[in-house]
Order: sequence, then C-alpha cells, then structure tokens
Amino acid sequence: MLRAVFLFPLFFLALLSAPFAARAAMEIEVVGGAANRIAIALLPFSSAQGQPAPALQQIVGDDLKRSGQFSLLETQGMAPPDLALVSIGDWRSKGAEAVVAGQVTALPGGRFEVKFRLLDAVKQTQLVGYSYTITAGQWRATAHQIADIIYEKLTGTRGAFASHIAYVQKQGKRYELKVADADGQNPRTVVRSGEPLISPAFSPDGASLVYVSFEDKKPVVYVQSLREGGRRKAAAFKGSNSAPAWAPDGRRLAVVLTRDQASQIYLINVDGSGLTRLTRGGNIDTEPVFSPDGQTVYFTSDRGGSPQIYRVAASGGEPKRLSFGGSYNVSPTLSPDGRYLAYIGRDGGRFRVVLQDLANGQTRVLTDSARDESPSFAPNSQSVLYATVQGGRGVLGTVSLDGKTRARLSEPGVDAREPDWGP
Repeated sequence: MLRAVFLFPLFFLALLSAPFAARAAMEIEVVGGAANRIAIALLPFSSAQGQPAPALQQIVGDDLKRSGQFSLLETQGMAPPDLALVSIGDWRSKGAEAVVAGQVTALPGGRFEVKFRLLDAVKQTQLVGYSYTITAGQWRATAHQIADIIYEKLTGTRGAFASHIAYVQKQGKRYELKVADADGQNPRTVVRSGEPLISPAFSPDGASLVYVSFEDKKPVVYVQSLREGGRRKAAAFKGSNSAPAWAPDGRRLAVVLTRDQASQIYLINVDGSGLTRLTRGGNIDTEPVFSPDGQTVYFTSDRGGSPQIYRVAASGGEPKRLSFGGSYNVSPTLSPDGRYLAYIGRDGGRFRVVLQDLANGQTRVLTDSARDESPSFAPNSQSVLYATVQGGRGVLGTVSLDGKTRARLSEPGVDAREPDWGP
C-alpha cells in the first residue's frame, strides 16, 4: 500500500529515450452524483469542416458529468441557428437552470474560432461569454477551459478539468510513467522501463515530476523536466533514497533516506544541496507531504507500534499523531485549501480512502472498494484521485469529498497505479 520503503518494495525504472507514441486513452465510468445537481442545457455547438473529434460540447459535458454537480438535459439536434438567438425562456420551461451555447468556425491555416455563452436561465441573463482562436492541438484543452469556466460560475469554486494527472501504467512487462489530462485523455510517456516505476509527484508549477529511479542499482531521487525533457539527481546518498514530496515553494523536497540506518525524513534543496534531517528514531518514518503553507510535514510512521499518520513542524520538533481510527493508516495527502487530510485506512481487511477534517478531526470513508492506494487531491480540493483494483487490474478512480460521486478511469488490458493530481 505504501509508496516508499514502509512495507512496499522499491521498484526499478529507466528514463524514456524514445519520443512519445500515441496510445489508446482511458475509458471513464461515472457513478452517483450530488443530491442537488444543477440542471444544464448544453446545446450542440455549431461545427466547422475539419474540426477534431469528439465535439467540444461532448468533452465539456463529460467533464461536468464527472464532477457529479450537474445534470445535463437532452439537447441533441437543438443547436441554435445563431448564438444570439438562444431561447432562454424555452429552456427554463424545460427545467434548465443554465444554458450553454457555442459555435466553431474554421479559419485559415487550420485554426478555429470557438465562441460560447453561459446563460442564467432563472434570471434570464448572460453570465459569461468567451471567444478563442485555437489550433487543432488545443481542442481538448479549450473544452476543459470552457468546463472550468462553467463549473466556477455555477458553483463558486474554480474547476480542475484543465489540470493534469501523472500515473504509472503496466502492460505485460513494460512500465510507463505517463502524464495526461485530468480525464485520462492525451496521455504522453515521460519514463519507460522494463522494471516497475514508483512515486511520481508534480512540482507546484506542474513543470516537473520528481520520482525514484533504481537504474544505478540503488534507489535515487530524480527531478524530470516536462518542458525541456532533461533530468537531474536530487538525492543519491548511501542507502535508500525514496518517497519524494515537493515543498510549496518548488525549491525543496522532503525525501526518505536510510543513510543513518533507519528510514527517516530529510529536507533537501532540489539541486541536492542543503540536506537536513527532520525526524529521528529507530522507527520507520516515510511518505512525507507538506502542508499548503509549507510549515508542516505530514507523514506515516510506526513509532506508535502500527502505521499511523503524524505531523511535525517543517522546522523540526516533536511529531503529533493525527489518525486514531483502526490499526493501519498510511499515505497522507493534504487538500490544497488546507482543510482536509486524505489517507488510506484499513478496515476489516479493506484498504479504502479516508477523509479527515483537520479542523475538528472528524473522518469519513469515501470509497467502497477494497484495495485503494496513493490518494491525491484535485487542485481545487473538491475530489480525490486514487488507485484501486477492479477485475484484477489496477485502475484509477476519483471520488467527491462527500463520497457520492465516483468515477473510474481505466484502459483495457493495462494496469494503472501510483497517481498524482497536478496543475
């Protein structure tokens, strides 16, 4: 269940030297939804010759459905002849609370102009209208941006559809570290190996991934640039170097080292300088993660006799235990807004995602599966990404903070694991 040296084997990896080759993307299955979903009439966008598939409104609609916050009215074949001619009143009479209309126009040079309007069907007013000039390669990104705008305007919380996820994919004996859109589409390979991969994590600005490589016959922490493609060693000390986590400033890492025999947490600059030890003792301390303000480090430790979640000031001090339900709680992650802690808890032999309110300590189990691991919050703190097992294969899942909306992201014939949700 753990991503580091605590009850979980370290894996080997090698850096990808060949360019990314297109692969089939993940399939999405959504279950459940919020009790009071916002009814939207997402009208078909007028199309242009040569535009990519699927249509923009389909991508936008899939995003909104996956959030569990919206119900989409039937609008097939009801595209307005002009954006200015949308009949808000008609859609209000059909139960719509909001209406989305758009159009796509072909431009010279293979570009497209995309316009859309978001209308308040209750107040009979326009909430927002945008126009984009894009290339075919920006098609899906534009759809995700539109979905983010709709989500924020109607819920008051920024969307996360235009964000990205990283995960490890296994097919046969081949392992690949991938980066994809938040819906699992547009995947590209960052690292490829004949041996397993482990512990990828996005930098705060999304420009880099940190991960652990065993290619030097020992675990070494590397930082990989997603823009330039280069990489550098961040931790290559005697013994094991594992479980890297970014500080919010993007200049430091928390890592787990065995250079002093026991697995302990250290802080280090991204360039490998400034190593300082954070935790001490003969116990196993692992899986560190920073609080959003960078002042606290949360981690897993067996110092109390069983794996539990603790926190310690990033400047050092005495750790404080946070998890008390059950005898096995691991893999902490903090919501970007600082309100919640998510981790994997064992209950009756099942490993599931648990959410803890840091203000009052109350917890709730979010998932109904049995072999969950590696939770990670969305950038807007509204859902959790995790890995689990379905039909004997590793798949990725997302779950809302109330546990009512769950989605599965899977690709036939492959395993997916070790996810991280980044910008």
